[in-house]
Amino acid sequence: MKIRFAVTPPALVLHEDLFPDYLHACEALGFDTVWLSDVPLGPLGDPLFSLAFAAGQTRHLKLGANVVPLGRNPLWLAKQLAQLDRLSRGRLLVSFVPGLGAPQERSALGHPTGDRGKAVDEMMGLLRRWWAGDTVSARYGEYLFDEIAVQPLPQQQPLEIWLGGIGPAALERVARLADGWLTASATPAEAGKGRLTIEARAAELGRAIDPGHFGISIPYAQAQPQAAAIAALEARRADRDLSQILPLGRDALKSLIHSHLDVGISKFVLRSLTDSLGWREDLAWLAEIVLPLQT
Repeated sequence: MKIRFAVTPPALVLHEDLFPDYLHACEALGFDTVWLSDVPLGPLGDPLFSLAFAAGQTRHLKLGANVVPLGRNPLWLAKQLAQLDRLSRGRLLVSFVPGLGAPQERSALGHPTGDRGKAVDEMMGLLRRWWAGDTVSARYGEYLFDEIAVQPLPQQQPLEIWLGGIGPAALERVARLADGWLTASATPAEAGKGRLTIEARAAELGRAIDPGHFGISIPYAQAQPQAAAIAALEARRADRDLSQILPLGRDALKSLIHSHLDVGISKFVLRSLTDSLGWREDLAWLAEIVLPLQT
């Protein structure tokens, strides 16, 4: 089981003047992947455009995309992800997330009711068939695909799709459909239990998920982060001790990572809550702590 560490850049470096330097630093330090997230109503741009730029700036760094498929045309998304995988020479990693679920976002993406999970299921089915080279006739919402094939195909065969979530419905979806699990804001106990639940249910369905395909996104800070960041986590996980979700400082971060490793979580996406111009120092600090564990 390979242990890998990825990073999510702070928002301030997603700027034409800073992003190239950030990518070069990540690659030089030895991080496995840079992950960007789709936040449709947030201040960030489309992650697929940013990752296409990143593909041209790097040679070995993998490119991770947390994609909200809702509101996207399945045909265009299949082509975009396939071409991005080819442009990066097979370095693309894909995770689908249903979005934040806020009413304003659901309405803006064309899913005002609670059908987001079903839409993700259908989207995944279409993309997998197209990426396998199939000619597809199907309906997806208002879209009707009549004998449609996709070119180019991804370089990776298959181009895997991971899913996130921690609730029962999300774990069931991972077991049924996904190639891996990338959860967030989960304690080691929750992550370990989720992994066992997914593996057991997948076995019941005649599926097997690679034991190395279980990961988690972890926010961290060298010292006390901004109050807004703490408040956001408390709002989401008021039922849990935040020290098991948000490590503060070197020792807490190392301890939390080891706790996740102990329950079979081996892929880590690390997100700094220190959104300042000291990103170089923060990245070097992080690399010194976690990269000796990378295998």
